[in-house]
Amino acid sequence: MNKILAKYGFPMAHPQVWLVAAFAVVLLGSLLGAIAMESVVFAALPLVLLTIWVAIVDFKVLFFLMLACIPLSTEVELPGGFATDLFSEPLMWLLTLAGTVWLSRNYHTIDGRFARHPITLVLLLHLVWMLITVVFSQNFTVSFKFMLAKGWYVIVFYFLAGRFLQEERDIKKMVWWFYLPLVFTVISVIFRHYFKGFTFESVNSVLSPFYRNHVMYACIMAVFMPFIWFAMYWYKRWSMAWWALALGIVILLIGINFAYTRAAYGALVASIFIYFLVRWKAVKAGLVAASILMALFISFVTYRDNWLLFAPDFERTVTHTRFENLLEATTRLEDISVMERVYRWVAASQMLKERPLSGFGPGNFYGFYKDYTVNSFQTYVSDNPERSGMHNYFLMTAVEQGLIGAAIFIGLCFFAMAQGQRIYHRLKTPWRKKVLLSALLCFVLIVLLMLMNDFVETDKIGSLFFMSLALMVSMDLND
Repeated sequence: MNKILAKYGFPMAHPQVWLVAAFAVVLLGSLLGAIAMESVVFAALPLVLLTIWVAIVDFKVLFFLMLACIPLSTEVELPGGFATDLFSEPLMWLLTLAGTVWLSRNYHTIDGRFARHPITLVLLLHLVWMLITVVFSQNFTVSFKFMLAKGWYVIVFYFLAGRFLQEERDIKKMVWWFYLPLVFTVISVIFRHYFKGFTFESVNSVLSPFYRNHVMYACIMAVFMPFIWFAMYWYKRWSMAWWALALGIVILLIGINFAYTRAAYGALVASIFIYFLVRWKAVKAGLVAASILMALFISFVTYRDNWLLFAPDFERTVTHTRFENLLEATTRLEDISVMERVYRWVAASQMLKERPLSGFGPGNFYGFYKDYTVNSFQTYVSDNPERSGMHNYFLMTAVEQGLIGAAIFIGLCFFAMAQGQRIYHRLKTPWRKKVLLSALLCFVLIVLLMLMNDFVETDKIGSLFFMSLALMVSMDLND
């Protein structure tokens, strides 16, 4: 065998020659098996084995590969009521396993400051309370699966990201590995949307297989925009890399424009104001003002059942196929997407009255909310066949984890924003200040979008939520 391998140029002295030869045999065998059985499952075997090998040799490479898969991922239903995002989520599982094994063998090399950082401690408090609510859940199985998913999100996108994203070269890799696949998906959607006349009615039909709906599509572009914008400062103006990023911004703006998503438009405008709040050290004042306004609104809608004033006209609250009609209906509270949110928020308020302390358990809103709905807020889509959630992550947290859980999560968001401002003005290294500002803007935009959406549990937005937190901590500890 050695003579045969040497005859065809294999370096027999190389210690991994047998590994390469074995992989070649597996590759050939899997391709023949795929042809014989007419199934692509056999053809995927070499890719699976190669991925596992990379995880063993250097799972940092696997981390960046997983980032590239996030914009390209697609939702797949699995037997037994499970679902996953291919191929990003299986890579998260593998990274979680590899990271756990690595930690058990290299725990003495870990920088304890990351684990002791105030943001990390508040995040861990959030997870501890979530675990407590799992124990008291109304549906333990659903909540347990929810907790597992939350666990590998935090391990991969917070703790591993905090380990891998410390130096400028690694953060550049993070941006490019996420940016290029994202631009590819946007160009694909724009190209297909062009042949449908860029109509509002057709936008959801051109998003497959990358995005669930136009809201997710628009929002991932909006929240990643700060990273692309500040990445341009890494490169000399008019250089190839600079032009690639500048062109990407234009493409993403075109994509956002034709996504017809009000939340994304608002996020882009908000990012400008947030930038100046950070620069002027006014984030805390902004948080106080936002808290006061929210408290006044809640007081108004709960006083003498004023929430009943928001009940929609069932016959007039319909789906609109023209964007200008949608905007007009929104101002008159006749847009079905907004009013269906109100329908579920009213149900959530009734659920909170029953279980204010521990909630119904993580992941259990959908399984219980229909028994608490108020018919006067019902819309044409209230049967909810797509099994969508609350469309307000803070309120959903309150329903599923109780008022204590909601207070902890809101405290995490507010504390992280305040810490982000502090860290930004403390940093001395220019590139670290830009990375910090990118992460902070991304994080704040996600927080704002969570007022109308449930994004933290998705790979496309949840990944950026936890990575932004990790980057803020990493910049704070390594300057």
